[in-house]
Amino acid sequence: MANSATKSRENQKQRTRKDLLQAASALMKEGRKPSLEEIAAKALVSRATAYRHFPSIDTLWLEASLDVDTPEADALFSARASADPVARLLRVDAALHDMILANEAPLRMMLAHSLERVAKGDAGDEVPLRQNRRTPLIEAALEPAQDRFRPAALDTLRQALALVIGTEAMIVCKDVLQLDDARARKVRHWAIRALVEAARRNGMDEAGM
Repeated sequence: MANSATKSRENQKQRTRKDLLQAASALMKEGRKPSLEEIAAKALVSRATAYRHFPSIDTLWLEASLDVDTPEADALFSARASADPVARLLRVDAALHDMILANEAPLRMMLAHSLERVAKGDAGDEVPLRQNRRTPLIEAALEPAQDRFRPAALDTLRQALALVIGTEAMIVCKDVLQLDDARARKVRHWAIRALVEAARRNGMDEAGM
């Protein structure tokens, strides 16, 4: 019961953060930079709540601008899209990769802001540090094939895929491994296929097959 209540609070915090970002994005599309008060009012939350999620209006503007360019699952997967999980995950990776390349500087700034808050001790358990944009896309990619995996294996697969899809994967490939774009794509695609296959084997092993 306690775990359910905790999860519900966490989900509410994520929804509030998302509402603030969507409100900011909508106002920014009008060609101006709204104040924190305007954004909070449009999101139907108090200024204090908005400030807990975004201590700086600059960080809110920055992240809201990225929200506009983040692909939606409906745009990636039509009714005729392949049901193969690997093909769908590669589509997610390609879409996010293109978005990251187009927004590399602001994404690095957003990452720097979150790391700075942790380093200063400003980040607690009250609100999420980052908006989780990749997981909904990963879940949408796996949805048609979810019955092919054991529930525990599917949960682990979703979490493992989040390690190789997204901004941090770009940082590792580019800064740490110093890979060019083509090689970085190949490495991520290999990892995606390997993770899906490992999750499939896990389900078979547990079933005694």
